[in-house]
Amino acid sequence: MKKRILLLTISVILTATAAMAQDVPEGVIMAFKRGSSVELGKFLSNNVELVIMNRTSNANKQTAETTMNSFFTQNKVTNFNVNHQGKKGESSFVIGTLSTSTGNYRVNCFLKRIENNYLIHQIRIDKTNE
Repeated sequence: MKKRILLLTISVILTATAAMAQDVPEGVIMAFKRGSSVELGKFLSNNVELVIMNRTSNANKQTAETTMNSFFTQNKVTNFNVNHQGKKGESSFVIGTLSTSTGNYRVNCFLKRIENNYLIHQIRIDKTNE
């Protein structure tokens, strides 16, 4: 009986922890799956650091959306798989593999909580050797 209660308690704690750790809006993940800069733009902060293929730029929301549109146009997205996501304090992140017509890319997307919304403040995209 004690083992059942212990197992039940552990599973409840793990489920609650996993649910709380996923503060990356589902819309961000769907935007990457669809290769949609417009959908992604809904989650962009006013200032975004973009690191695409080792080229770094600090962009306002509109420029970041335009840059992502160019990337998605040149690399037609076929899928996006979440490898890991999490949260610490007022920040959250998602790391995934973006499959495109030109190959696979590792995407690191970092968000900050601003006025009760998680907004993207950094996107990093690097080509993978997969």
